[in-house]
Amino acid sequence: MADEKPRRITELDVLKAVSNPLRMRIYRALSTARTATASQLAEEVDEAVSLVSYHLRRLAATGIVEEAEQQSADGRERWWQLASQGLSFRGDDFRDAPERAAAHMAFARLVESQRREAHGRFLDEQAAWGQEWRDASFDAEYLARLTAAELDEFGTELNALAKRWSDRAHAAQDAGDTEGRENVAIHLYGFPFRH
Repeated sequence: MADEKPRRITELDVLKAVSNPLRMRIYRALSTARTATASQLAEEVDEAVSLVSYHLRRLAATGIVEEAEQQSADGRERWWQLASQGLSFRGDDFRDAPERAAAHMAFARLVESQRREAHGRFLDEQAAWGQEWRDASFDAEYLARLTAAELDEFGTELNALAKRWSDRAHAAQDAGDTEGRENVAIHLYGFPFRH
């Protein structure tokens, strides 16, 4: 991975490129695998290899993914990895024009939908997980009266905490410590609402 920090997306063409539902599924699968071939990713997202290859090339053209070092002796296989450790999107980067605002909204709704779908899958399949994983999983909602500045500070602290645990997990995986590890999704939202 070339960049250890999340890439902040501000370009409309890049936002549109990742707004494709299949590309986001491929991106998530590659994020979990860390390096993979189109064939491996196609199996993960249950799509044709040629289609996954096409979408990988589109993501590479925008700098979202990049070719990785060969992981096998078969030089015909192209290995892929993320170009940065995550992506960052901020609504204020896209509010300067209606088309940009609409593209950001469409992307935000896609991400939220895929997150909800992933959590729903876990709820449907939780009986298949061991008691230890069922006990460790959580969901919570806290309602607080904050200022916009406090919400921003809270989000910054939560992101730093999540990044620390993510970095710790990547370091353990890089060291070969895979015993008992599973992919874990942590979804956090902070937003204002009125009754």
